[in-house]
Amino acid sequence: MKSCLFILLVLFTQSIFSQRNVLQLRSRIDSVLADSFFDTTQIAVDVYDFTLYERLYARNEKLLLRPASNMKILTMSAALVFLGTDYNFTTSLCYTGEIKSGVLFGDLYVIGGCDPVLNCRDLDSLAAVIKSSGISEIKGNLIGDVSMMDSLYWGKGWMFDDDCAYLTPLDINANSIGVLVKPGLAGQKADVVLIPQTDFVQLNNLSVTVPADSPDTFTLEKDWLHHKNMLTIQGNVSAKPAADSLRDTLHTKVFEPQLYFLALFQKAIWNSGISISGKKYFAAAPSYSKEIYSFKRPFVGMVNYINKESYNLGAEMILRALAAKCSGVPATADNGIKMIDSLITLTGLNPKAYRIADGSGISHYNLISAQLLLEILKYLYFQKPDLYRILYESFPVAGIDGTLSNRMKGASAQNKVHAKTGTLSGVSSLSGYVTADNGHLLAFSIILQNYSGSSKTAKDYEDKICNILTEY
Repeated sequence: MKSCLFILLVLFTQSIFSQRNVLQLRSRIDSVLADSFFDTTQIAVDVYDFTLYERLYARNEKLLLRPASNMKILTMSAALVFLGTDYNFTTSLCYTGEIKSGVLFGDLYVIGGCDPVLNCRDLDSLAAVIKSSGISEIKGNLIGDVSMMDSLYWGKGWMFDDDCAYLTPLDINANSIGVLVKPGLAGQKADVVLIPQTDFVQLNNLSVTVPADSPDTFTLEKDWLHHKNMLTIQGNVSAKPAADSLRDTLHTKVFEPQLYFLALFQKAIWNSGISISGKKYFAAAPSYSKEIYSFKRPFVGMVNYINKESYNLGAEMILRALAAKCSGVPATADNGIKMIDSLITLTGLNPKAYRIADGSGISHYNLISAQLLLEILKYLYFQKPDLYRILYESFPVAGIDGTLSNRMKGASAQNKVHAKTGTLSGVSSLSGYVTADNGHLLAFSIILQNYSGSSKTAKDYEDKICNILTEY
């Protein structure tokens, strides 16, 4: 009898301490949100304790806000659930006609599979496969098949000054090009090099190399008005000593990336020693074409990169992969969003309560809630533990890597917060998991919206809340 009473006393005491801790946590978060910053800025916070099976804190959790890149939590979770971990992005090579004595008398097709991380090394590998198949000359055309998705090259609600990647099933180098700028001789133009080197993009170099004690003021501009791949470098490039010389590589998205793909692929084919005499254009590969090779890249291998680096093009291509698998081709954003809606339904929430326009969070049309993000995190933890682990490990870690590498360093939250960041003009978000000092695992979502100025202030408030959650 005494042992039973002792156990009840211990449990009662633990319950009292637990409630005090919860009340203290709520009081500390309330104190942060009492700042005058929130007189004009909206914030939503939702926190859940997996150990206690209870919500620890909620404020404005049902308020519809723009999630920015926290939208990727929905997209990647839906992909883990519905694409599955064995899904591959496939880029295929096939041909028509016949091969005689090393000569292909016909056309070479490259069929786009929406692989968002294809790069020039992959093109070199594909060219080497063509060479190893016995082809040394192509007396025909190089044709791109972009039939996997529709022709909408941007998402709904995207803004031109975000320099968003144009979308195509034949993605290459993140559909962007690097521009390396370094000083030349004093008074003369700076040295400007394209990476990769290609005639597809034209350079207009109006820069000037100035003395070493002068500041760098050079800028990169593109021809937005005419949608031409013409880049202009202008301004001053400081002629610092060689040991101190700053090498600045700028990156910008290209127009019509499918043409960029074919231009770079043609160059890779030439460099492999294969001549090709025909034209470059786009058409669907005929059913009677013969396969040379299919390059497969596992989807699950992309999850870390897309979440840790907040790779927008990757999220959009995964949305199209969802659409293609579940609704067929051509894949559309709307059909991909239907699969996100299915995931929302699985959490017990109503997808009609939200507005989803894309997979990456670039769109200013997206409207979701902190509650929804939290329920997605909870659903994977409780219902899909294997997928939860993949998602958890893909999130940036506070003070360690990804888009959180420089946040919460030296604070109590360092290395204890695994969360997806999000930033748009006037929007900042952070959602994920926290391991608290008491050993409890928490899920949380924070969205701030409608502030002016730098996003650093908003992120500082997110970090403060994460530190409070860690110290719980």
